[in-house]
Amino acid sequence: MALPEKEFETRLKRVQELLKTKNLDALLIYYDELNIANGWYLSGWCPQFESGCIFVPRSGEPMILGGPESEPFAHTDSSIKKTRNIPSFMVPGEEYPNARISSFAEVFKEAGLQGKNERIGMVGFAKIPLSVYERLREELKEVELVDITSEYESFRVIKSPWEVQQIRRAFAMASEAFQAMEPFVQAGVKEVEVAAAGEGKARSLGANWFAFQTIVASGRRTNAVVPTASEKELEIGETVMLGLSPRSNGYAGVFGYTTVVGNYPNEAQRQCFQDLQEAYRITKSNLRPGIRGKDLDAVTREFLVQRGYEKYLVCPFVHTIGLMEAEGPFFGPHSDDILQPGMTVCIDVSVFGVPEVHGVRFESGYLITEYGAEPLSHFMEGKILA
Repeated sequence: MALPEKEFETRLKRVQELLKTKNLDALLIYYDELNIANGWYLSGWCPQFESGCIFVPRSGEPMILGGPESEPFAHTDSSIKKTRNIPSFMVPGEEYPNARISSFAEVFKEAGLQGKNERIGMVGFAKIPLSVYERLREELKEVELVDITSEYESFRVIKSPWEVQQIRRAFAMASEAFQAMEPFVQAGVKEVEVAAAGEGKARSLGANWFAFQTIVASGRRTNAVVPTASEKELEIGETVMLGLSPRSNGYAGVFGYTTVVGNYPNEAQRQCFQDLQEAYRITKSNLRPGIRGKDLDAVTREFLVQRGYEKYLVCPFVHTIGLMEAEGPFFGPHSDDILQPGMTVCIDVSVFGVPEVHGVRFESGYLITEYGAEPLSHFMEGKILA
């Protein structure tokens, strides 16, 4: 799953230019299985079981700092082939007698750095475990650590043509997964069985991973915002919330949809679905380059408040999608971020705790262009707005 060579070279050059601009001697990018995006952006890869860092010198070849179990995996799949094993990233208590173990100090020395009187950039500073930070400070007492997470993550906001291609593919997978799941929404079917239909379809189409655990929830479980599928059986007349987010080469697509078992909603369900569909339509009509997040949020929020949903609103209505299903910028009620051409975003309208209905979500994605918003799934947009 390594990045295309040109894509990798462009990203590495961009990162190393940032180091020069910020007068930094090197960069450490932290990642783990939960916080994959920043590491994946530069390597096209994430380990299993172990965490790690990407070490990027101001010039020259980057390397992956991780553990012995992930090292062969990185050599096979990562765009970065040079690796070193650091105790802080290894499985605690496990022994690897044939592995070559290094230290942060040795890595710095290998890169021509002294480990003192130098400025080192950090990405993911707030996510680094205390044990890793303490080892880093112990071995490199005299370096200055500079958090440049926001500057680095800004590279991920505008998508390259290759990234858009992956996201389109992931949304196509999500659409077909929905179509595989929908026939299973019947009384007596378990939530996990509905999820299995969608996940299997996405895998068969090439999904290499999922950005969140598949959402299938019925009845009161739909109040849980992001509930994972359980052994519960569906019952006639229940609200059912579905959501699935396959990844193509690391990039996420998604759908979110809500229906009723048996397809005969009661009046409360029918009205709530209709209101959320209208909120989706309003949001789509304002999805254009140049609009500020808080202005985008305000129009939809005003409509839903007028319809009586104020105390049932948990989440804003638009977020960015890329290496994570929901990532910054987030276009909430206080956001000054501006929609720009080249962004990929999701309309994600939802309410939770509504009497007689419980939770409802409708979600699909768009590419922002100079002319407006282009659906990443015409099928799901049509299904939601039907």
